[in-house]
Amino acid sequence: MKILVVVDVQNDFVTGALGNADAQAAIPAVKEKIATYIANGDAVIYTRDTHQKDYMETSEGKYLPVPHCIEGTEGWEIVDGVYVDGCTIIDKPTFGVETFPAFMNEFFAGEEIDEIEFIGFCTDICVISNALIVKAWAAPFQPFITVSCDSKCCAGVTPEKHEAALEVIRSCQIEVR
Repeated sequence: MKILVVVDVQNDFVTGALGNADAQAAIPAVKEKIATYIANGDAVIYTRDTHQKDYMETSEGKYLPVPHCIEGTEGWEIVDGVYVDGCTIIDKPTFGVETFPAFMNEFFAGEEIDEIEFIGFCTDICVISNALIVKAWAAPFQPFITVSCDSKCCAGVTPEKHEAALEVIRSCQIEVR
């Protein structure tokens, strides 16, 4: 079984407060990748960056002072045409899903997982955080699992940060395509 984790493909990261042309350009590849996983009968999990109205008072808000993905707003919504009905959505209040290990153990108990692939936005913040959490979780329990990232289906805050994140991802033994 393969698992695709679609990280924060939300309006605010594509056309909204933190959007950019690279994220917009990646959307067709993101949709194609999701369709391939669905057609193969593999699992697709979405994460959704989820902040509250007090975002600017949070630790993240102090370092990234751009209100974004405020729950219930248009910017918080997954980009139109990206979500596939019936797939799991995990709302996360910060960069990484700290509960990924427990979620993976419960959701995929007894399943043999061959690969967990990451796509989405921002490569240099949330994609890298979640990929590293899953890589660390999988290493002792499933040492032969492939953790990967499709760079064509990702975008960073800037092209330079995207490339820097991909280099760190590679150095942590996560396959970059």
